[in-house]
Amino acid sequence: MKIGVTELIVILLIVIVIFGPTQIPKLTKMLGSSIKNLREGLNGGEEKTAEESKSTDEQA
Repeated sequence: MKIGVTELIVILLIVIVIFGPTQIPKLTKMLGSSIKNLREGLNGGEEKTAEESKSTDEQA
């Protein structure tokens, strides 16, 4: 199931009607910062897991 250009345009128009053109930049900024925080959290979790496995290998 693919989303085509027509569907994206309809979704964009609905978002503009619901939030208004003045709120869209704020929403995109919040979305970008949320994605950035999610990626940092995932990378931090991977580093913690690697550090924990190193410390358990050293103890064994």
